[in-house]
Amino acid sequence: MSSTNVMSRLLVLSSVGLGGYLTGTYLERRKLFPSAGDYVNVRARAEEFCSKPGLPIFGTVSAATPIPAESPSSALVNVSRVGQIMKYGFPGLDNIRSFDDYVLSYDRRTRVAHWVFEHMTAETVKHNDAVDRAKSDFKPDESVHPFFRSLNTDYKGSGFDRGHLAAAGNHRREQKHCDQTFFLSNMAPQVGVGFNRDKWNDLERYVRKLTKHYPNVYCCTGPLYLPRRENDGKLYVKYQVIGANNVAVPTHFYKVLVMETSDGRLEMESYVLPNQKIDNETPLTMFQVPPETVERAAGLLFFDKISRNKLAKINGKKV
Repeated sequence: MSSTNVMSRLLVLSSVGLGGYLTGTYLERRKLFPSAGDYVNVRARAEEFCSKPGLPIFGTVSAATPIPAESPSSALVNVSRVGQIMKYGFPGLDNIRSFDDYVLSYDRRTRVAHWVFEHMTAETVKHNDAVDRAKSDFKPDESVHPFFRSLNTDYKGSGFDRGHLAAAGNHRREQKHCDQTFFLSNMAPQVGVGFNRDKWNDLERYVRKLTKHYPNVYCCTGPLYLPRRENDGKLYVKYQVIGANNVAVPTHFYKVLVMETSDGRLEMESYVLPNQKIDNETPLTMFQVPPETVERAAGLLFFDKISRNKLAKINGKKV
């Protein structure tokens, strides 16, 4: 082949490549800098979308259960419920999972949730013959990666109960709402007699009773791992783990509540209970603590959309 033909082919290939490059550049610039006519089309398309309740833009947000393709509207219902439950803000944004009637943030390191959030009304907690917790089974949360799940075998023979964070009794509107509280991502190892089956249960029942006096009750529940002074005079954070998956046993548990009054005022209460047998005669008020104390210990900010000086009461006392 002559050198003239070689040069001719190179020129043709170069012109084709340059043309493709210029065309691609032009199209990309059209995406980044639309013309005036394009802005009209973009605005028209934007108007086709309606706004939805805000979700966190950082961290991980996962649907805890898959949404069937044949019922796409259920996605909007779930997002709307999440917006209602989290009305006053997310305490944190780590590995958030939304169920039909509660929201949690999962701690993959401890295999126990950072926090669980619920919204309760008299309607959601009232007795419903169609809902029976005896029909619900404890089961692993398959939305959690297998490396970080807790399993029923972790609790077997451990001496600890699978303690609900979002209580089953708070979700009586539908059987599936109750069933979803039995995912192990909603469980934490709790001392049984004297705590989970007694004083902690008293606190859960107290929260449900609040719906008789307040139209809306918001409840955030979670574990704490608090330091303890050892014989050498130093403070250590020490907690037991159970099972093959090393599920952490919290030293304490908290509940932080916000109640809406019928005239629009807001009240807050916060509790910390040690994960141990507690004398049944001890009143719940003995476990009330300032909400700031729980926030510092948990590393979370509760109800951060509410200014504390706007609250009518904190732990029953006027602000």
